[in-house]
Amino acid sequence: MAKMVVAPPQHHNQPSFSPLASSLSEFSSPTFLTQIQLKRKVWQPKGSFSATASSPKKMLMMGGNRFTGVFLSRLFVKEGHQVTLCTRGEVPITQHLPDESDSDCADFSSKSKAFAVPRRKAMSLILSSCILSKVGLAFAQQPPVFREYVDTFDGYSFKYPGNWIQVRGAGADIFFRDPYILDENLSLEISSPSSSQYKSVEDLGPPQEAGKKVLKQYLTEFMSTRLGVRREANVLSTSSRVADDGKLYYQVEVNIKSYASNNELAVMPQDRVVRLEWDRRYLSVLGVENNQLYELRLQTPENVFQEEESDLRRVMDSFRVNQIVR
Repeated sequence: MAKMVVAPPQHHNQPSFSPLASSLSEFSSPTFLTQIQLKRKVWQPKGSFSATASSPKKMLMMGGNRFTGVFLSRLFVKEGHQVTLCTRGEVPITQHLPDESDSDCADFSSKSKAFAVPRRKAMSLILSSCILSKVGLAFAQQPPVFREYVDTFDGYSFKYPGNWIQVRGAGADIFFRDPYILDENLSLEISSPSSSQYKSVEDLGPPQEAGKKVLKQYLTEFMSTRLGVRREANVLSTSSRVADDGKLYYQVEVNIKSYASNNELAVMPQDRVVRLEWDRRYLSVLGVENNQLYELRLQTPENVFQEEESDLRRVMDSFRVNQIVR
Protein backbone atom coordinates (compact mmCIF):
# COMPACT_ATOMS: atom_id res chain seq x y z
CA MET A 1 0.00 0.00 0.00
CA ALA A 2 1.38 3.37 -0.94
CA LYS A 3 1.90 5.84 1.85
CA MET A 4 2.52 9.56 1.90
CA VAL A 5 4.05 11.18 4.94
CA VAL A 6 3.64 14.88 5.48
CA ALA A 7 6.50 16.54 7.31
CA PRO A 8 5.60 18.65 10.33
CA PRO A 9 5.62 22.43 9.83
CA GLN A 10 8.83 24.36 10.36
CA HIS A 11 7.05 27.45 11.67
CA HIS A 12 4.20 27.69 14.10
CA ASN A 13 2.40 30.49 12.25
CA GLN A 14 2.28 28.97 8.73
CA PRO A 15 2.14 25.15 8.33
CA SER A 16 4.11 23.77 5.36
CA PHE A 17 3.43 20.47 3.55
CA SER A 18 6.28 18.36 2.04
CA PRO A 19 5.09 15.09 0.43
CA LEU A 20 7.89 12.50 0.45
CA ALA A 21 8.43 9.91 -2.28
CA SER A 22 7.03 6.50 -1.46
CA SER A 23 9.27 3.43 -1.59
CA LEU A 24 6.43 1.45 -3.15
CA SER A 25 5.52 1.74 -6.79
CA GLU A 26 2.07 0.19 -6.73
CA PHE A 27 -1.23 0.69 -4.86
CA SER A 28 -2.40 -2.55 -3.35
CA SER A 29 -5.39 -1.04 -1.58
CA PRO A 30 -7.93 1.69 -2.30
CA THR A 31 -7.07 3.21 1.03
CA PHE A 32 -4.73 6.18 0.77
CA LEU A 33 -3.14 6.93 4.12
CA THR A 34 -2.04 10.44 4.88
CA GLN A 35 -0.50 11.41 8.16
CA ILE A 36 -0.61 15.09 8.94
CA GLN A 37 0.78 16.68 12.03
CA LEU A 38 -0.05 20.32 12.59
CA LYS A 39 0.72 22.55 15.51
CA ARG A 40 -1.51 25.55 16.04
CA LYS A 41 -0.60 28.56 18.00
CA VAL A 42 -3.48 29.17 20.35
CA TRP A 43 -4.60 32.80 20.30
CA GLN A 44 -4.90 34.38 23.69
CA PRO A 45 -6.99 37.52 24.27
CA LYS A 46 -4.92 40.55 25.14
CA GLY A 47 -7.65 42.39 26.97
CA SER A 48 -10.30 44.87 25.88
CA PHE A 49 -10.21 46.54 22.46
CA SER A 50 -8.05 49.66 22.31
CA ALA A 51 -8.09 52.40 19.69
CA THR A 52 -4.99 54.22 20.89
CA ALA A 53 -2.46 55.65 18.47
CA SER A 54 0.82 57.53 18.74
CA SER A 55 -1.05 60.73 17.88
CA PRO A 56 -4.69 61.72 17.26
CA LYS A 57 -5.90 60.66 13.84
CA LYS A 58 -8.52 62.03 11.48
CA MET A 59 -11.05 59.30 10.83
CA LEU A 60 -13.95 59.00 8.42
CA MET A 61 -16.55 56.33 9.13
CA MET A 62 -19.11 55.25 6.56
CA GLY A 63 -22.24 54.96 8.65
CA GLY A 64 -21.28 54.87 12.29
CA ASN A 65 -24.78 55.49 13.63
CA ARG A 66 -26.09 51.92 13.73
CA PHE A 67 -25.09 48.49 14.98
CA THR A 68 -21.44 48.31 16.13
CA GLY A 69 -20.64 51.64 14.46
CA VAL A 70 -22.26 53.64 17.27
CA PHE A 71 -19.88 52.08 19.79
CA LEU A 72 -16.77 52.29 17.62
CA SER A 73 -17.34 55.96 16.86
CA ARG A 74 -17.69 56.76 20.57
CA LEU A 75 -14.58 54.75 21.38
CA PHE A 76 -12.53 56.65 18.81
CA VAL A 77 -13.74 60.00 20.17
CA LYS A 78 -12.87 59.00 23.73
CA GLU A 79 -9.35 58.08 22.57
CA GLY A 80 -8.91 61.62 21.22
CA HIS A 81 -9.37 61.00 17.49
CA GLN A 82 -11.23 63.38 15.17
CA VAL A 83 -14.19 61.40 13.87
CA THR A 84 -16.40 62.36 10.93
CA LEU A 85 -19.42 60.22 10.09
CA CYS A 86 -20.66 59.89 6.53
CA THR A 87 -24.31 58.82 6.68
CA ARG A 88 -27.48 59.01 4.60
CA GLY A 89 -29.01 61.28 7.22
CA GLU A 90 -31.79 58.86 8.14
CA VAL A 91 -30.63 58.24 11.72
CA PRO A 92 -29.31 61.06 13.95
CA ILE A 93 -25.78 60.59 15.22
CA THR A 94 -26.68 62.20 18.54
CA GLN A 95 -29.03 59.43 19.61
CA HIS A 96 -28.81 58.56 23.28
CA LEU A 97 -27.62 54.99 23.75
CA PRO A 98 -28.87 52.73 26.55
CA ASP A 99 -26.83 53.04 29.76
CA GLU A 100 -25.03 56.09 28.34
CA SER A 101 -24.79 59.09 30.62
CA ASP A 102 -26.00 62.48 29.49
CA SER A 103 -22.50 63.91 29.79
CA ASP A 104 -20.97 61.20 27.59
CA CYS A 105 -23.67 61.69 24.96
CA ALA A 106 -23.15 65.45 24.98
CA ASP A 107 -19.39 65.04 24.79
CA PHE A 108 -19.66 62.78 21.74
CA SER A 109 -22.10 65.13 20.01
CA SER A 110 -19.81 68.12 20.50
CA LYS A 111 -16.62 66.37 19.33
CA SER A 112 -17.88 64.40 16.33
CA LYS A 113 -18.90 65.68 12.92
CA ALA A 114 -21.20 64.30 10.26
CA PHE A 115 -22.42 64.98 6.76
CA ALA A 116 -25.20 63.31 4.82
CA VAL A 117 -24.74 61.78 1.39
CA PRO A 118 -27.62 60.57 -0.80
CA ARG A 119 -27.69 56.83 -1.27
CA ARG A 120 -26.94 57.22 -4.97
CA LYS A 121 -23.63 58.96 -4.25
CA ALA A 122 -22.47 56.63 -1.51
CA MET A 123 -20.75 54.16 -3.85
CA SER A 124 -19.02 56.97 -5.72
CA LEU A 125 -17.67 58.31 -2.45
CA ILE A 126 -16.42 54.91 -1.40
CA LEU A 127 -14.50 54.61 -4.67
CA SER A 128 -13.17 58.15 -4.48
CA SER A 129 -9.54 58.32 -3.41
CA CYS A 130 -9.89 61.91 -2.24
CA ILE A 131 -12.80 61.34 0.10
CA LEU A 132 -10.98 62.80 3.10
CA SER A 133 -9.86 65.94 1.30
CA LYS A 134 -11.79 69.14 0.72
CA VAL A 135 -12.16 68.06 -2.88
CA GLY A 136 -13.84 64.87 -1.74
CA LEU A 137 -16.27 66.74 0.51
CA ALA A 138 -17.02 69.17 -2.30
CA PHE A 139 -17.71 66.20 -4.55
CA ALA A 140 -20.24 64.91 -2.04
CA GLN A 141 -22.11 68.20 -2.18
CA GLN A 142 -22.18 68.50 -5.98
CA PRO A 143 -25.60 68.46 -7.62
CA PRO A 144 -26.37 65.23 -9.46
CA VAL A 145 -25.55 64.99 -13.14
CA PHE A 146 -28.46 64.42 -15.49
CA ARG A 147 -28.48 63.16 -19.05
CA GLU A 148 -31.12 63.71 -21.70
CA TYR A 149 -32.76 60.89 -23.59
CA VAL A 150 -34.40 61.88 -26.88
CA ASP A 151 -36.44 59.49 -29.01
CA THR A 152 -37.15 61.18 -32.34
CA PHE A 153 -38.78 58.07 -33.79
CA ASP A 154 -41.52 57.79 -31.13
CA GLY A 155 -41.58 61.48 -30.21
CA TYR A 156 -40.59 62.06 -26.58
CA SER A 157 -37.69 63.16 -24.40
CA PHE A 158 -36.76 63.38 -20.71
CA LYS A 159 -33.78 63.75 -18.41
CA TYR A 160 -32.58 61.01 -16.09
CA PRO A 161 -29.83 60.65 -13.42
CA GLY A 162 -26.50 60.17 -15.14
CA ASN A 163 -25.56 57.02 -13.24
CA TRP A 164 -28.76 55.14 -14.09
CA ILE A 165 -28.37 52.28 -16.54
CA GLN A 166 -30.59 51.23 -19.41
CA VAL A 167 -32.21 47.81 -19.17
CA ARG A 168 -33.36 46.08 -22.33
CA GLY A 169 -36.17 43.60 -22.64
CA ALA A 170 -38.21 45.11 -19.80
CA GLY A 171 -41.40 45.38 -21.89
CA ALA A 172 -41.53 49.18 -21.96
CA ASP A 173 -40.48 51.44 -24.82
CA ILE A 174 -37.46 52.46 -22.72
CA PHE A 175 -36.37 51.48 -19.23
CA PHE A 176 -33.71 52.92 -16.90
CA ARG A 177 -32.94 51.94 -13.32
CA ASP A 178 -30.70 52.98 -10.46
CA PRO A 179 -27.74 50.56 -10.24
CA TYR A 180 -27.72 50.71 -6.42
CA ILE A 181 -31.42 50.94 -5.55
CA LEU A 182 -32.80 48.11 -7.64
CA ASP A 183 -36.46 49.03 -7.03
CA GLU A 184 -35.95 52.59 -8.30
CA ASN A 185 -36.50 52.96 -12.04
CA LEU A 186 -38.31 54.77 -14.82
CA SER A 187 -40.04 53.55 -17.94
CA LEU A 188 -42.04 54.94 -20.85
CA GLU A 189 -45.35 53.52 -22.07
CA ILE A 190 -47.03 54.56 -25.33
CA SER A 191 -50.55 53.72 -26.43
CA SER A 192 -51.03 51.94 -29.73
CA PRO A 193 -51.36 54.40 -32.63
CA SER A 194 -53.90 52.13 -34.34
CA SER A 195 -56.24 51.90 -31.34
CA SER A 196 -56.00 55.39 -29.83
CA GLN A 197 -56.98 58.76 -31.21
CA TYR A 198 -56.12 61.12 -28.35
CA LYS A 199 -56.30 64.84 -29.04
CA SER A 200 -55.34 66.07 -25.57
CA VAL A 201 -54.57 64.67 -22.15
CA GLU A 202 -57.93 66.11 -21.14
CA ASP A 203 -59.51 63.19 -23.01
CA LEU A 204 -58.77 61.24 -19.81
CA GLY A 205 -60.99 63.61 -17.85
CA PRO A 206 -59.80 65.91 -15.06
CA PRO A 207 -56.55 65.00 -13.22
CA GLN A 208 -58.48 63.27 -10.44
CA GLU A 209 -60.16 60.90 -12.91
CA ALA A 210 -56.85 60.28 -14.66
CA GLY A 211 -55.33 59.41 -11.28
CA LYS A 212 -57.95 56.72 -10.68
CA LYS A 213 -57.29 55.23 -14.11
CA VAL A 214 -53.54 55.19 -13.49
CA LEU A 215 -54.01 53.47 -10.14
CA LYS A 216 -56.36 50.89 -11.64
CA GLN A 217 -53.82 50.15 -14.37
CA TYR A 218 -51.05 49.64 -11.80
CA LEU A 219 -53.20 47.28 -9.73
CA THR A 220 -54.09 45.29 -12.84
CA GLU A 221 -50.43 44.88 -13.74
CA PHE A 222 -49.47 43.92 -10.18
CA MET A 223 -52.31 41.44 -9.77
CA SER A 224 -51.12 38.33 -7.92
CA THR A 225 -52.54 34.83 -7.89
CA ARG A 226 -50.76 33.93 -4.65
CA LEU A 227 -52.93 33.10 -1.69
CA GLY A 228 -52.76 35.45 1.26
CA VAL A 229 -51.68 38.52 -0.74
CA ARG A 230 -53.38 41.81 -0.03
CA ARG A 231 -52.73 45.18 -1.70
CA GLU A 232 -53.43 48.64 -0.32
CA ALA A 233 -53.39 51.50 -2.82
CA ASN A 234 -54.05 55.23 -2.61
CA VAL A 235 -53.89 58.17 -4.98
CA LEU A 236 -51.66 60.63 -3.12
CA SER A 237 -51.91 63.61 -5.46
CA THR A 238 -52.93 64.69 -8.95
CA SER A 239 -52.10 67.91 -10.78
CA SER A 240 -51.83 69.46 -14.21
CA ARG A 241 -49.34 71.91 -15.68
CA VAL A 242 -48.56 73.59 -18.96
CA ALA A 243 -44.89 73.11 -19.82
CA ASP A 244 -42.65 75.42 -21.80
CA ASP A 245 -43.65 73.60 -25.00
CA GLY A 246 -47.23 74.83 -24.53
CA LYS A 247 -48.63 71.34 -23.96
CA LEU A 248 -50.74 70.22 -21.02
CA TYR A 249 -49.40 67.41 -18.81
CA TYR A 250 -50.97 65.51 -15.92
CA GLN A 251 -48.93 64.33 -12.94
CA VAL A 252 -50.18 61.50 -10.72
CA GLU A 253 -48.67 60.05 -7.54
CA VAL A 254 -49.87 56.80 -6.00
CA ASN A 255 -48.72 54.56 -3.18
CA ILE A 256 -49.12 50.78 -3.25
CA LYS A 257 -48.38 48.43 -0.36
CA SER A 258 -48.29 44.67 -0.68
CA TYR A 259 -48.97 42.42 2.29
CA ALA A 260 -48.51 38.66 2.30
CA SER A 261 -48.63 35.80 4.77
CA ASN A 262 -46.52 32.69 4.79
CA ASN A 263 -48.40 29.51 4.04
CA GLU A 264 -47.28 27.82 7.24
CA LEU A 265 -48.25 24.21 7.71
CA ALA A 266 -50.65 23.37 10.53
CA VAL A 267 -51.66 27.03 10.83
CA MET A 268 -55.19 28.07 10.01
CA PRO A 269 -55.52 30.89 7.44
CA GLN A 270 -57.05 33.25 10.00
CA ASP A 271 -54.07 32.67 12.32
CA ARG A 272 -51.33 33.38 9.79
CA VAL A 273 -49.30 36.55 10.32
CA VAL A 274 -49.58 39.06 7.47
CA ARG A 275 -46.40 41.04 6.81
CA LEU A 276 -45.56 44.01 4.62
CA GLU A 277 -43.48 42.68 1.71
CA TRP A 278 -43.01 45.96 -0.19
CA ASP A 279 -44.09 49.61 -0.07
CA ARG A 280 -43.55 51.75 -3.18
CA ARG A 281 -44.41 55.12 -4.61
CA TYR A 282 -45.29 55.47 -8.27
CA LEU A 283 -45.16 58.77 -10.12
CA SER A 284 -46.64 59.18 -13.57
CA VAL A 285 -46.55 62.02 -16.09
CA LEU A 286 -49.15 61.85 -18.85
CA GLY A 287 -48.96 63.69 -22.17
CA VAL A 288 -50.64 63.45 -25.56
CA GLU A 289 -49.10 63.95 -29.01
CA ASN A 290 -49.32 62.21 -32.39
CA ASN A 291 -52.79 60.94 -31.34
CA GLN A 292 -51.09 58.79 -28.71
CA LEU A 293 -50.99 58.78 -24.91
CA TYR A 294 -47.48 58.86 -23.43
CA GLU A 295 -46.89 57.90 -19.80
CA LEU A 296 -43.57 58.40 -18.06
CA ARG A 297 -43.46 56.13 -14.99
CA LEU A 298 -41.14 56.39 -12.02
CA GLN A 299 -40.96 53.91 -9.18
CA THR A 300 -39.13 54.17 -5.87
CA PRO A 301 -39.33 52.48 -2.46
CA GLU A 302 -41.32 54.62 -0.07
CA ASN A 303 -38.55 54.61 2.55
CA VAL A 304 -36.11 56.39 0.20
CA PHE A 305 -38.59 58.69 -1.53
CA GLN A 306 -37.77 61.79 0.52
CA GLU A 307 -34.07 61.28 -0.13
CA GLU A 308 -34.62 60.91 -3.88
CA GLU A 309 -37.58 63.26 -4.29
CA SER A 310 -35.78 66.26 -5.79
CA ASP A 311 -34.15 64.11 -8.48
CA LEU A 312 -37.41 62.35 -9.30
CA ARG A 313 -39.27 65.67 -9.55
CA ARG A 314 -36.64 66.92 -11.95
CA VAL A 315 -37.15 63.89 -14.17
CA MET A 316 -40.91 64.43 -14.12
CA ASP A 317 -40.65 68.11 -15.02
CA SER A 318 -38.30 67.36 -17.92
CA PHE A 319 -40.71 65.04 -19.72
CA ARG A 320 -41.85 66.29 -23.15
CA VAL A 321 -43.85 64.76 -25.99
CA ASN A 322 -42.90 65.87 -29.50
CA GLN A 323 -44.54 65.74 -32.89
CA ILE A 324 -43.18 63.01 -35.12
CA VAL A 325 -42.03 64.18 -38.53
CA ARG A 326 -41.72 61.40 -41.10
